[in-house]
Amino acid sequence: MTILQEVARPAGARPRPAAGHRGMRYLFVVPYTVLAAVFGVFPALYAVVLAFTDGAGRFAGVDNFAKVFGDFRFLPAVGHVATFLLIWLVALVVLVTFLAIVVHAVRVRWLSRTLRLVFYLPGAVAGASSVLLWLFVLDPTASPVAGLLRAAGFTSFNQVIAPGNLPPIFAVIAFWTGAGGWIVIMYGALNTIGPDMIEAARLDGASALQIALRIQLPLLRKWISYMGIMSLAAGSQLFVEPQLLSQASNAVVPNDYSLNQLAYLYAFQQNDFNAAAAVSLLLLIIALALSAVFVTRGGLFERD
Repeated sequence: MTILQEVARPAGARPRPAAGHRGMRYLFVVPYTVLAAVFGVFPALYAVVLAFTDGAGRFAGVDNFAKVFGDFRFLPAVGHVATFLLIWLVALVVLVTFLAIVVHAVRVRWLSRTLRLVFYLPGAVAGASSVLLWLFVLDPTASPVAGLLRAAGFTSFNQVIAPGNLPPIFAVIAFWTGAGGWIVIMYGALNTIGPDMIEAARLDGASALQIALRIQLPLLRKWISYMGIMSLAAGSQLFVEPQLLSQASNAVVPNDYSLNQLAYLYAFQQNDFNAAAAVSLLLLIIALALSAVFVTRGGLFERD
């Protein structure tokens, strides 16, 4: 841009980037767009096709969904996943927000960094490795917290992982592996709140609790909503934890405990990929509907 062009530019207007710069900007999103289409959009569309066709490729209407709804394993699996999600999401929203505010309030820099590292470390042991680690923690004969398990009345591994105990157990495992990353993210979000606002509240006599409830929590609303959406998407796909526990307990934990396990059984034991696609599509619809609640209640797309 020349000097004359700069002078003639209206006040407050941003200079338009050069055509080459715009091309480079678009180039950065190409890899993501391609990967999202290949591994996200196309498989989802293929699942929709499978859900409404039969094994021969003929249109089947809602027959696959009727088969899934009529399966005696479907409603228990829905109940298991729903109970797990309720416990996990409530614990995640309450405890992660509380811990992030506490860590942010620590003024000693090395202590704050250490706490963030300690919270984040369990996330490095994720997936199947985390569940295998918890197999030892939940076994009263080998657990480092065996005393607590015995005090609760558990003397064997099978007693601990009885089906009625599984939703809170899975919630604890999920919280242990995933909460640390969200604490770090919430900590970063708290850093975007201007220190002048916090200082003004303190000068007005506001306590730490009042600052958290009236300033920090309202400004964290969108981040909490985002955490809820991402955690809901991950939690509704519960599979690894019950699958490994089922194998480790000799089927004390059923292999059709969750909806994803039920879809897996349809696809790879009954060779019914159409019913499996119907289950996956139902999961997608439920997750989208619940995510819409987080978006609307959390004002995720509202402009400040």
